[in-house]
Amino acid sequence: MTKIYILNGLDCAHCAQKINDKINALEDVKQAQLNFATKTLKISANSEKTFEMAKKIVTQIEPDVKVKDFSSNEEEEKISLVDLFVDIIGILLFAVTYIINLGDTVSLVFAIAAYLLIGHKIIINLIKKIKRFDFFDENFLMVVASVGAMIIGERLEGIAVMLFFQLGEFAQQKAVDSSRKSIKSLMAIKPDTARVVKDGFEASYPPEEIKVGTIIKVLPGEKIALEGTVVSGSSAVDKSAITGESLPEEIKVGDEVISGSINLNSVITIKATKPFAESTVAKILDLVENANEKKAKQENFITKFAKVYTPIVVGIALLLGVIGSLLSGDVADFSYRALAFLVVSCPCALVLSIPLCYFCGIGAGARYGVLIKGGNYLEALTETQAVVFDKTGTLTSGKFIVGSCLCENGFGKSQVLEYAAAAESGSSHPIAKSISQSADFEKEKLGDITEIAANGVMAVYKGKTVLVGSKRLLENKGIKFALCEKNCVYIAIDGVFAGIILIEDDIKENSFKTITSLKKLGLEKIAMLTGDNKIAAKSVAKKLEIDDFKAECLPQQKAEYIENLSKSNKTVFVGDGINDSPVIALSDVGVAMGAAGSDSAIEAADIVLMNDDLFSLLYLFKLAKKVKRIVKQNIVFCLGVKVLIMILSAIGVKGIMWAAVFADVGVAILAVLNSMRLINFSLHKDKSVLK
Repeated sequence: MTKIYILNGLDCAHCAQKINDKINALEDVKQAQLNFATKTLKISANSEKTFEMAKKIVTQIEPDVKVKDFSSNEEEEKISLVDLFVDIIGILLFAVTYIINLGDTVSLVFAIAAYLLIGHKIIINLIKKIKRFDFFDENFLMVVASVGAMIIGERLEGIAVMLFFQLGEFAQQKAVDSSRKSIKSLMAIKPDTARVVKDGFEASYPPEEIKVGTIIKVLPGEKIALEGTVVSGSSAVDKSAITGESLPEEIKVGDEVISGSINLNSVITIKATKPFAESTVAKILDLVENANEKKAKQENFITKFAKVYTPIVVGIALLLGVIGSLLSGDVADFSYRALAFLVVSCPCALVLSIPLCYFCGIGAGARYGVLIKGGNYLEALTETQAVVFDKTGTLTSGKFIVGSCLCENGFGKSQVLEYAAAAESGSSHPIAKSISQSADFEKEKLGDITEIAANGVMAVYKGKTVLVGSKRLLENKGIKFALCEKNCVYIAIDGVFAGIILIEDDIKENSFKTITSLKKLGLEKIAMLTGDNKIAAKSVAKKLEIDDFKAECLPQQKAEYIENLSKSNKTVFVGDGINDSPVIALSDVGVAMGAAGSDSAIEAADIVLMNDDLFSLLYLFKLAKKVKRIVKQNIVFCLGVKVLIMILSAIGVKGIMWAAVFADVGVAILAVLNSMRLINFSLHKDKSVLK
């Protein structure tokens, strides 16, 4: 079984990683995943005893953290007024000690009192951890550094280290909470209840309890809780939270609606067609909440790096203090240098900010209808050299339109279109439908219609025999005609070749702009695969300026193409998510188009474009590059500042302890704020996306 907990008060990313590792080490645990950004702990295990052991591990490592069930509505504990009062008294004593000369003894008493009052929570937590023999963390390092500073005569600096560490921790907590709230607001798409109508009565139920077939009433301003079909009323719905589409969509009886949309104008009732667990909202929430299970290489590197970084820096600090003191004879000076080293030895800034970058990137994508299943796929996009598109439903709408009409033997364009439209009016084939809608005809003058399998149709219209179909149809009837190499249908009237109608697959509005923009990004290869005929494929490829395309492909041939291409290029395949599911799954990064509610697409794809807008692909590439850029910035900044402070500490710069505190908590705050810039990344704010 699987349980999810909320860890209220979890503010240390390094400690979160320790909790995650220790719970995963439990024998009965199948998998444990602690998401620091959302403070959720998801555990899969077989026994209740294991879950209790996991809770104990949390409180052992972080005594102040409260473990709550995921379903609990209890708010996170507020700042204790008692703790706040104690801290203020400590700060006042510190100020008095710093400003007024009270003599050595009184100053010492005041300094010790101020230190204990300001650092009381850290000291208490450390004592608890010492009892459990698990105390090697930033609290331990700060206490050792600050106590050591006081012992060697740097009282004010020792107290300042503890004070600024506390202030920094508080600011860091607020920065992390702010990022959590920003991400949470993006995911506020699930309604708490739905209005169920039964036997003329209304009652509110949680979406999870509503069964398929239930009639739900949705008032203006309310979220649609489940996928369904409109059974009464008409309105406009806002789907921006799901697809990123800003324009409302008009709906009427018989139309399908997706969960998470907001009803705008008037009352509608819908019939639920899927349970909540299979709804679009549930899928989106699950994808975003579990996205950090698939980590990017930088995330895994930082996790491994953090485990060796602290012991190495602590070891260097000990060597610096011991060897430096022995060689120079100045114990106080080299002890001070070693203590400053200890302050910068916590890797929290990196452990916190790097995963947060990917999480914020995933959250930003969700805001614009782009679902990314893990940070590893964002990373893979930055290494991509080739993008391969499916044609029908991806680059084109899949809806056929009538192009030019070329006439022969004295027939006119309007006559050919009228006769062809009449003959095709009885067929359900997509091409036949497009022709039948291209011209008006007199229904009362339409006689018998005979469909000739795999060839076309024969009909009687206005007393004349009309043939509409492939060249084989005319060949079989012995009619001479002019051959056309384009995608077309042939028309004959009373045994005479009347002309041809060119058929085009309607290219999506943003297809050309997307491909042109992707080329500007420097991608080495852009290709198209389709099961359609060579003529249709060549026409689309020419219009979109795609150099490499393969037509008449079977699914296995598409798979072979992707497999061969992936040997030399990291490849993204973009398809409609249903027929192309095997190829999507096989590619390095599989992207599904327009998959709102499509189970096969969401399951097979690594990234889902819920808004069916191909231009979102460019946004996706830009977002991936932005995430990578900010990750690099954080790594360089965090390590750069820490290394600089270490060097300054080692060479004996005075007063460096203050800067060491900044190198720990201050750098973490700035790195978190830098990561949070990704939350608001949009097509409109990043002008380079539109170029």
